[in-house]
Amino acid sequence: MTGRGVSCGVVILNAQGDVLLCHATETTHWDVPKGAADPGESPREAALRELVEETGIVLPAERLKDLGRFVYRRDKDLHLFAVRVSEQEVRLENCVCESYFPRYSDGTMIPEMDAYRWVSPAEVDAFASRSLARLFQTTLSLVELHETL
Repeated sequence: MTGRGVSCGVVILNAQGDVLLCHATETTHWDVPKGAADPGESPREAALRELVEETGIVLPAERLKDLGRFVYRRDKDLHLFAVRVSEQEVRLENCVCESYFPRYSDGTMIPEMDAYRWVSPAEVDAFASRSLARLFQTTLSLVELHETL
């Protein structure tokens, strides 16, 4: 019997309430840094590791606010954490992806993420994958999160 997969990720907001999205290489969509936990890893540990692998951003675990688990897709849930960062802490030009995968067409190793941007709650639909945009529209309001962080 297979359980639902869980992807652990971090919703990073800046002082203006914009969310950090990473562009998934060779796709059309942008996403929050996230990924599956390794065996024995807690959701928080997995989210922090994925954050470092996909953006190079290192944050202390105690700063992350646990938002809980959300239904994401038919086969996958998201366990999300949130954090507010200062302009000094996260600069887009310093973000770097250390996680690589083989390109489908020729097997060349390419980074999982290849660009980063701050996106306002109003613009999320234009960039995020449909599943992520729907989550932000329905269950996890970025505007409300901005007010509570």
